[in-house]
Amino acid sequence: MHEWSIVDTLLARVDAEARARGASRVRRLRVRLGGLSGVEPALLASAYDVFRAGTLCADAPLDLIADSVRWRCARCVAGVPDAAHRCCPTCGDRLSPADEIVLERIEMEVP
Repeated sequence: MHEWSIVDTLLARVDAEARARGASRVRRLRVRLGGLSGVEPALLASAYDVFRAGTLCADAPLDLIADSVRWRCARCVAGVPDAAHRCCPTCGDRLSPADEIVLERIEMEVP
């Protein structure tokens, strides 16, 4: 279950960002999951609930946004919903899967 290691990395990143700003606690997180990230949202949410205890995120809900499967052009960054030909319809370059996991927002309390 790689969701556990993702949560471990997420909490470390959030902790570093919060401490750099002198935050006393984190109030909410928002994470966007690319459609080809291989992450199961329910498992990620469950792992987050287990590992956030005792951290600055102890009381912070996790908002997960699961994107549909998309592809992106490496050259012109066009989003392509169907990669049947694996080439960008705009510029002809190779398409890459939208497999990212993005920490979009951290809401924190800063004194």
